[in-house]
Amino acid sequence: MKDEEMVARIALRLAEVRERISEACRRAGRDAGEVGIVAVTKSFPAEVVRAAVAAGLREIGENRVQEARDKRMLLGNLAGVRWHLVGHLQKNKAGLALTLFDRIHSVDDLELARVLERRAAALHRTVPIFLEVNVGEEPTKFGFPPREEVLFRAVEEMLPMPHLRLEGLMTVAPIAPDPEQVRPIFARLRDLREKLRERFPEAPWTHLSMGMSDDYVVAVEEGATLVRLGRALFGERTQGCVLRVACCVLRVACFVLRVS
Repeated sequence: MKDEEMVARIALRLAEVRERISEACRRAGRDAGEVGIVAVTKSFPAEVVRAAVAAGLREIGENRVQEARDKRMLLGNLAGVRWHLVGHLQKNKAGLALTLFDRIHSVDDLELARVLERRAAALHRTVPIFLEVNVGEEPTKFGFPPREEVLFRAVEEMLPMPHLRLEGLMTVAPIAPDPEQVRPIFARLRDLREKLRERFPEAPWTHLSMGMSDDYVVAVEEGATLVRLGRALFGERTQGCVLRVACCVLRVACFVLRVS
């Protein structure tokens, strides 16, 4: 697909997504300007990121630290773009993540927060973070359990960390055939945010990062301020996409070998 065609296709999908968000906000009595879109480019090649930016997207999300590093090396500086880590962060990659991402959605335990604080202090930066909550309590997913006492203890320890800025909560809803089935998940995260806001007013608690391509409309109706969308913007991830990402990684590896 030519670059112009790719940009046009993404722009059309983006317009459809924004219209659905506007409709959901009208139903919920919200301002559509309260809802941001994070374009999740996991498993899509670097040229898709460039096309997404050309189509008007400025918030780019990646699930894997290494994939984001490789794409950013190929893309260079994209003016006005903010990078979001939306996938699980291993502690041994925390330092690298802080050099790549503007915001981390997936702080899922206290030890990770401690590591991020140390690494951010060494880099002389303050990083905005969200606490990931496993609202569905699925054993295969990461995140704090959705219990007030657990979250309160974690926040009490994190708030004095000068290089972390607590900005909200994130969750990944269970896969369901009907988005209405996960509405209680989003409502529970919103309720937890309100309890944290009451208990810890010194933190902004601005954001609820919730909702993906299959369920973002329901998430917006329940208060999402950031939705994380891949397929809704870019279509299905194909084997060709995966192969192009693999080629991207290989090109970066070859470049690193040449300069080392």
